[in-house]
Amino acid sequence: MTPLIDGLQYANWSEKIFRQMRAGGVDAVHVTITYHETFRETVQVIERWNRWFELFPDLIFQGRTAADVSRARDTGRTAIFFGSQNPSCIEDDIGLVEVLHTLGLRFMQLTYNNQSLLASGCYEDTDSGLTRMGRAVVSEMNRVGMVVDMSHSAERSTREAIEHSTRPITISHANLHSWHPALRNKSDTLLRALGQSGGFLGLSVYPHHLKGGSACTLQDWCDMVARALDLVGPRQVGIGTDLCQDQPDSIVEWMRTGRWTKTVDYGEGSADAPGFPPMPAWFHDNRDFGSLRAGLKAAGLDLAAIDGVMGGNWHRFFEISFGPAEMPQTLSRRAVG
Repeated sequence: MTPLIDGLQYANWSEKIFRQMRAGGVDAVHVTITYHETFRETVQVIERWNRWFELFPDLIFQGRTAADVSRARDTGRTAIFFGSQNPSCIEDDIGLVEVLHTLGLRFMQLTYNNQSLLASGCYEDTDSGLTRMGRAVVSEMNRVGMVVDMSHSAERSTREAIEHSTRPITISHANLHSWHPALRNKSDTLLRALGQSGGFLGLSVYPHHLKGGSACTLQDWCDMVARALDLVGPRQVGIGTDLCQDQPDSIVEWMRTGRWTKTVDYGEGSADAPGFPPMPAWFHDNRDFGSLRAGLKAAGLDLAAIDGVMGGNWHRFFEISFGPAEMPQTLSRRAVG
């Protein structure tokens, strides 16, 4: 059977949410474990996850390979795949890419809205593209099997990541700028380039990325999904809800402000609405994926397309992404000899 996979969540994790995942039949989730945290702070978050894996082994376990998605489905559990929404976790040390991959990190964004050591974020006035370190880190991520994620990156930086990466990249949680012109949403030109490179798009249900915000209808969202399939490719689109369930508003302040400024940054919000926006009526938690499937069917997608969007496409992407890159034949002969 086709698995159900969510390409991005950052919830306030609890037994309640883990049980909702099981009630919703969610087989795998790419979980954000770090934003602005340093390497040591990221390790502390991993320690917390290790405790949850110990406490709830009948509900969740750490995913490391695509085969773990099938294992989760076969055992009635949810595989948790770690990701970072910023490169702060590697600090200024390229060697930490491999260390974090060994610890289970499978995705890393090159930026979170701002300019980083690696690339430009979507909130910067000037998009200077990949930096020298950015190109080196992308190559290292390609080597070890860590997915390059450009969800919060600017246009040129994202395009250069597509061009420089020798393995397909992802935009794990964003929508079409032509559908809703949020800074975080991506242009049709960029999404065509993503598709032509074999890259992957996860579509968000976070209200700031939706046409009409919290009032967006399921029909509108599903029509956008159909458009994305045409732009990117029928096997290269999935769901990345960006679900931030049960998080206090102090967390969205941390996401936006981190340690880089002394003032309040409202990001996609405003002084009048500084916190998390209300979710759309058709998606509140992991038990609502059935609503998305029903909406896609009502929008006219066929069964194969729906199964792909709901998780089959992500599963294929995991299969080509998480393992180490194959060594060139000449290099492997030299190493053996």
